[in-house]
Amino acid sequence: MSFREQRVYLASRSPRRRELLKQIGVAFDVLLLREDPARGEDIDERVMEGESPQDYVTRIAKAKAELGWVRVLQRRLRPNPVLGADTSVIIDGEVLGKPEGRQDAERMLAKLSGRSHQVLSAVALCYRELVELRLSSTTVEFRALTEQEIRRYVATGEPLDKAGAYAIQGRGGAFVRSISGSYSGVMGLPLFEMVELMQHFGFEVL
Repeated sequence: MSFREQRVYLASRSPRRRELLKQIGVAFDVLLLREDPARGEDIDERVMEGESPQDYVTRIAKAKAELGWVRVLQRRLRPNPVLGADTSVIIDGEVLGKPEGRQDAERMLAKLSGRSHQVLSAVALCYRELVELRLSSTTVEFRALTEQEIRRYVATGEPLDKAGAYAIQGRGGAFVRSISGSYSGVMGLPLFEMVELMQHFGFEVL
């Protein structure tokens, strides 16, 4: 499979994912999906009963890519592949997505304090009937955080739209004692797996 235009649609609002695509020279157009519960979400991102964290993140990434392709057809856009991604923080078997507010963010950070957790980041590429997936797993260890540090960090607003309530590329990076795996995966888009996926589709990357 080969694409002359060498462009993808990014089915995500995340500025971090845009930055990472630009970093390695991937041409893309943003394809927005609804994420406002008041207007009706395009994808239900709640964890299903009995669903493993791995199954959850791959399901959401695949759903974003597939729904993005449906939107390409509906809007009669140029038929380029759609990239979907999902990132979640996992600790004690609990999937920590984006916090629901400041109290929830403080709860998440207190749970991560002084411990190791896992960050799962899935990427999916959809073109016509073909959908391919890749999954990245990274272990992150936090230093112990004081209640005051947690409150000050949450007050900056940075954690409120981040999985696990922290941004490793922002102020939250000061909490990270060590990382084993993909830094870009913790940011929200594992570049190694994404490039592998795009090359599988015939893209010339790098």
